[in-house]
Amino acid sequence: MIMNKLTRLFKHRWLDRSDTLRAVPDDMAERLARRVAASEGRHTGEVRLCVESSLPTSYLWRVGARSPLPVVVRERALTWFGRLRIWDTEHNNGVLIYVLLAEHAIEFVADRALARRVGQAEWQAIVDRLGLRLREGAFEDGLTQALEEVSALLVAHFPAEPDAAQPNELPDSIVRC
Repeated sequence: MIMNKLTRLFKHRWLDRSDTLRAVPDDMAERLARRVAASEGRHTGEVRLCVESSLPTSYLWRVGARSPLPVVVRERALTWFGRLRIWDTEHNNGVLIYVLLAEHAIEFVADRALARRVGQAEWQAIVDRLGLRLREGAFEDGLTQALEEVSALLVAHFPAEPDAAQPNELPDSIVRC
C-alpha cells in the first residue's frame, strides 16, 4: 500500500506543466479555443476544457481504500469546475471536460440544468470515445470529437435563440496546468 502511494506520488511529481504543453501545444490550444467559441454560438451553454498534468500532493495522499483514485480524480474535476466558475452561468448549463494526464483519466462535469437532461450513460459513452482517441495518440481529434458531442447535447437541450446575441460568460481558452 505504501509502495503504491510512493509510486503514484513519484509519477505525479515527475510530470509538470511542460507535459501539458507538449500534449496541448499553443497552436492546438488556439484551435480548440476557436472550436469552443464556435460551439457556444450554437447553444446557451458554456464549455471549458482543462488538461492537467498531475494531481497536487494533497489529492494524492487521499487515494486509498476509502477514497479510490476515480473518486479523487472526480473531486479534482469538481474543484476545477468551481474554480473556473462553470457553475455560475445564467442557465446552469456549463460543462467541464477534464483530462488528467498522469492517470490517463477523464471526467466530465455538467452543471445541474444539463445534468438533469443527460444521463450518466450518455456522458460515459463520450468519455469512453475520448479515452480511446487519447490512447491512440489523437489528442486534438479526441478533444474535438468530445467537444462536438457535448455541443450536440447542448444544442439539443439549450439551443441558441435565432438572431439573439449569445453572451460569452466564460473564457474559451483551454486550461493547461
